[in-house]
Amino acid sequence: MNLDIIARRIELFPGQPDPEPIRLRTLILLRWAAITGQLAAVCGGLLIGVRFPLVAVLTIIALAAVLNLLLMMRPNRRISALEVAWQLGFDLAQVAALLALTGGLTNPFALLLLAPVTIAATTLPGRQLIALGVGTLIMVTLSALFAQPLVFGTDGVIRLNEPLLAGHWLAIVIGAMFFASFARRVAAELTATTEALFAARMALEREQKLQHLGGVVAAAAHELGTPLATIKLVSSELADELSQALPDRDDLAEDVMLLRQSADRCRDILRSMGASGRDDLLIRSAPICEVLNEAAAPHQGRAARIVLHCDDETTVIRRDAAIIHGLRNLIQNAVDFAHSQVTVETGLDQDELWVRISDDGPGFPATLLPRIGSPFLTTRPRAEDGRNYEGMGLGLFIAKALLEGSGARLEFANAAGRGARITVTWSRAAIAADDRGALGPNPEIHG
Repeated sequence: MNLDIIARRIELFPGQPDPEPIRLRTLILLRWAAITGQLAAVCGGLLIGVRFPLVAVLTIIALAAVLNLLLMMRPNRRISALEVAWQLGFDLAQVAALLALTGGLTNPFALLLLAPVTIAATTLPGRQLIALGVGTLIMVTLSALFAQPLVFGTDGVIRLNEPLLAGHWLAIVIGAMFFASFARRVAAELTATTEALFAARMALEREQKLQHLGGVVAAAAHELGTPLATIKLVSSELADELSQALPDRDDLAEDVMLLRQSADRCRDILRSMGASGRDDLLIRSAPICEVLNEAAAPHQGRAARIVLHCDDETTVIRRDAAIIHGLRNLIQNAVDFAHSQVTVETGLDQDELWVRISDDGPGFPATLLPRIGSPFLTTRPRAEDGRNYEGMGLGLFIAKALLEGSGARLEFANAAGRGARITVTWSRAAIAADDRGALGPNPEIHG
C-alpha cells in the first residue's frame, strides 16, 4: 500500500492492522440468531399484553429473513469490507425500525443497537467503522425522538420523562463507543499475537531446515573427498594418455581440463567449508574489502569476471562465517548466470552499510521476484546457453537465511538495463566489528 494512501486513511487506533475479511456465512448465522430473538420478543410481548403494529413488525423481520435466504446461495465466500459495512448497516436500520414501532429507548431491547457497531469494530477498517458509528448515533437519536410508545392494555402507555430519556440516549451512545473501542483493541491484540506466533513458527522451521542442511553439507563434504580425489587422479592420467594417443584432438583435451578444474573447484569449496570455522575463531573482524575478497575467491577465474568496488577500504566489519558463506552463495549465483561480468560494490552512510551484487545475465523472471529465497524454487534461465536452469533455489535460500540471521535485509531486483541485482543491507550497529579489532596480514619471514 502506498504511503499517501495510508496517510489519507481514517483510523481509530493508529498503527493497528486492518482486520481480515470474514466469511459471509458468519453474518448469515448472526442474522438468523437475531431474527430468532426478534420473533421470540414479539411472541413474549403478545403474551404479556403489549400492543404494537404487529403486521409492520413482522414485515420488517421478514425483510431480514428474505435477505438471508438470498445470501445463502453463496455462503462460503469472503466478502469485502464495503459489503460487510452495507450488511451491518442494514441490520442497524432493521433494529432501529423495530424499536421505532415498539417504544424506542423505552424498549428493553434498545441495547441491541450496539450489536452492529461492535461487530464492525472487529471486522471493518477505521473508515467504515466510523461511518457505522455515525449511523448508530443517528438511529439512537431518531429512536429517542420519534418512536411509537409501548401500550399495555387499553390505556397503559409507557413513556420516559425527558431527563430519563436523555440518560438512556447517553448510556447507549457511551456504550457504543466503549464496546466498539474495546472490541477493536482486543481484536488488534489477538491479530498481533497470532502474527507473532506465526513468525516465530516460521523462524523455527527455517532454523530446523538450516540445521538439516548443515548436516547434509557436512556429510557431503566428508563423503565427497575420496571421489573427488579419484576424479582428479583419473582425469590427470586421462589427459596424459590423450596427449600421446590423440595429439590432434584439442576438444577432448579441453574437456578433460574442464573436468580437472571442476574437481579442483569442488575440493576448494569443501576445504573452505571445513576451515572457515577454525579461522573465524582467530580472525573475528576484517575490512569489508577483505571479507568480500574472501567470499568471491572460490569463483575467481571462472567464465564471468568478478569486479570489486569498495568505497571505503578502511571500514572494519564482523568476519562471520555466516556472512561470508551467504555472500559467497550470492556471488556464485551471479557468476552462474552472468554473460561476462559480475560487479560487487559497497556503500555506506551514517546508519547503514550495503553490498550490491550485479550481473549482466538474463535477470530474474518478474513473476518469481516475490518468492526468491524460498527453497526448491527454480530461479531464472541460464545465460550461457539460454536453457532453463533446473536448480532448486537452495543456494539463494541458504544465503538469505544466513544473511538475515546476521541482521541484514535482502532486496532482489532486476537492473535497469540487463541482469539481476541483489542488495544486502545492514545497520552499522549490526555489522560492526567486536572489540578485538581486525587482524592484519601475517608478516613475511625472510630467512
